[in-house]
Amino acid sequence: MRLGAIQMFVADKLEVNLDTILRIMTEAAYKNVDLLTFPEMSLTGYNPDVLNKSDIQEETTRALDQIALRAADLDLGVIVGHAHWTNDDQLLNAATVLLPDKTRHTYYKTYVTEAEAEYFNSGTEPLAFTYNGHRFGVIICRDQNYPELARRTCRNGVAALFILSAHYYHPHEARWKIDKNKALPIARAVENKVHVLMANTVGSHIGLISLGNSLIADPKGVLVALADEASEVILTCDFPESLPKPGTN
Repeated sequence: MRLGAIQMFVADKLEVNLDTILRIMTEAAYKNVDLLTFPEMSLTGYNPDVLNKSDIQEETTRALDQIALRAADLDLGVIVGHAHWTNDDQLLNAATVLLPDKTRHTYYKTYVTEAEAEYFNSGTEPLAFTYNGHRFGVIICRDQNYPELARRTCRNGVAALFILSAHYYHPHEARWKIDKNKALPIARAVENKVHVLMANTVGSHIGLISLGNSLIADPKGVLVALADEASEVILTCDFPESLPKPGTN
């Protein structure tokens, strides 16, 4: 089974991000990827002009439906980051799993940043799901700072943990946080004896910058793949046949 993590530029317009996601999905399918993750908020981005549109939830839902149809056509599982509005107008930072059989799962970021807290509510429940006979977990960006959340997510035979990230900072902060944001996914891999795939953004967005360094780490903390600071890229890893089955961790 081949897993992938996407490093991509997030545009200020949802329709541009949707086109990018659909294009990369097709490319990933040609590379025989079975399940891949896009970065945090990769569909909607953080642009206030987008998030404050009166019909943004309907537009986001339509976009996710298009991605789901493409996933079914390509026999490809994907995890997509996006904003989500509840019926009572709470804004959540979401990651939706779209599987080829049209099954969906959604996780809501538990540990929002101080800047996000002004706009976003926090989720409360971890997410793990089964696909092709294996269990996978999902967390979002700052969630990686909290070992207990990763531990809860990786219970019951989870084989790999996906981390959707969008490490946007002011330039000097982006530079000195690179090492931390590489070390934490590796630590979560070693602690939980799982593969970790961290998908990050690149380039500028909402006046900030992200320096990539998306990665895949194996259960021993070895870097299987590491992206650069600026390129859109698909990182992949092939799982060994001896992956743990659900309930064997």
